[in-house]
Amino acid sequence: MSVSKKLTAGLFAAATAAALATAAPASAQPPGSADLWQPLAPIPSLDVARYVGTWYQLAAVPQPFNLQCARDSRAVYGVIDASNISVNNTCTTWSGGTDGVVGNARVNDPVTNAQLHVSFPSVPFQGSPDGPTNYVVTYLADDYSWAFVGDPARVSGFVLSRTPAVSDAQWKQIRSVAESRGYNSCLLLTSPTTGGRSDIAPLCTL
Repeated sequence: MSVSKKLTAGLFAAATAAALATAAPASAQPPGSADLWQPLAPIPSLDVARYVGTWYQLAAVPQPFNLQCARDSRAVYGVIDASNISVNNTCTTWSGGTDGVVGNARVNDPVTNAQLHVSFPSVPFQGSPDGPTNYVVTYLADDYSWAFVGDPARVSGFVLSRTPAVSDAQWKQIRSVAESRGYNSCLLLTSPTTGGRSDIAPLCTL
């Protein structure tokens, strides 16, 4: 859940996409949407029991640590206890193999349950279960069918869905939500999924 380099169940973007993300901050959105001087805001309340399960990554801001993912990036969350959630991120690589990482998401905000610190014991400097918030659930559909997750500084951003495909109307809603949260929708790239989109395209073009 909440995100940083943990919930990055895959971003498959080419080196050019990574360069684009480096050149222009994800928060480079024209005035009028979110207050970009403020950290990304969480939803008022997250029902962890409903949130756990399988999520497909439909789009994301490219990150250098998961460019090995070509398609079918997904995260599986499970309840460990009142403060901890198991994280199992997997994806299909460019060579057709499977890549994955197992971690933990610890709730940092017991008021909303929507701000967490995600850690991965097998990743250098990311192993501590305690730390600053790097995963913020900033939008969640009423039926928990899709979510938009980022970090407080909006460096990362992920569109997560219970299904690998959504309608054109839903893509427009996703773009609107991303922009309302202060993201440049051109820096969010679609993530190929089996049964869903097969291309890598900027969200702003959908």
